[in-house]
Amino acid sequence: MIRICAIALLLGITVAAQAQGPPSSGVKALRDLEYAKVGDVSLKLDLYLPERRPEGPMPLVVWVHGGAWQAGSKDQTPAIPLVRRGFAVASVGYRLSQSARFPAQIEDCKAAIRWLRANAAEHGLDGRRIGAWGSSAGGHLVALLGTSGDVNDLEGQAGNLDQSSRVQAVADWFGPTDFTRMSAFPSRMDHDAPGSPESRLIGGAIQENKDKVARANPITYVTADDPPFLIMHGDQDELVPLNQSELLFDALRKAKVDATFFVVKGAGHGFGPNPAAMGAVADFFERHLKAPPATRREN
Repeated sequence: MIRICAIALLLGITVAAQAQGPPSSGVKALRDLEYAKVGDVSLKLDLYLPERRPEGPMPLVVWVHGGAWQAGSKDQTPAIPLVRRGFAVASVGYRLSQSARFPAQIEDCKAAIRWLRANAAEHGLDGRRIGAWGSSAGGHLVALLGTSGDVNDLEGQAGNLDQSSRVQAVADWFGPTDFTRMSAFPSRMDHDAPGSPESRLIGGAIQENKDKVARANPITYVTADDPPFLIMHGDQDELVPLNQSELLFDALRKAKVDATFFVVKGAGHGFGPNPAAMGAVADFFERHLKAPPATRREN
């Protein structure tokens, strides 16, 4: 099923992830769980669960933060309210580009998914129903989780390699998808410059390192067996051009992947903790993670 929609949202807060405070009553937080270790670097995630454990295993939504791959933190996530709708939520920390070049970031995210599957029974999770949600750089990484589930080259070696890193649904908020085609559109940033976030991520200027760029682009790996996608992007985004979501949506559509694309009218780089945006994400995960598990592909 392919859908493209336009919605208007009230704006006010630039990045949704920055607005979330501590968990509310009824939600318990398990913080700083080590999901892997790379050399001396301990990789950690936070897990949010209902205080009263349900009878059956819960579907899981994994939040991946933004911050141009060089900032941001797992400590704040807009996904916690999903716990009240019957989901468990994990917020993942990953190595930033100052200390590690790509593919370290996607290797970490995949290691987190594998750890969560390996420890699903302990925490009451359903390892067959895992969704990924992220914004900006986090949108890039969750899109890459969705399209590279069958790409061994991006798995890394950081633990639980007997587990699958596939996810069963992806909500991508304004993530880059083809770095070589970002500067063709009006932007406050020269994405091709050697000091751009994309160039720092791969370790060289974008247009001079197209092989490295192709390896980092989610669009490179789109195939018909990718999970359902929800893509949301503001039409006034001056940091990540709207064309990045358009390109991914078109590639998914050509591959006949179930995809929904919301163009958020009047929104810049982010659209805040708005009920319409949050509701669209919650409804998407309800639809795709609460179906009978026999329809889900895990490996």
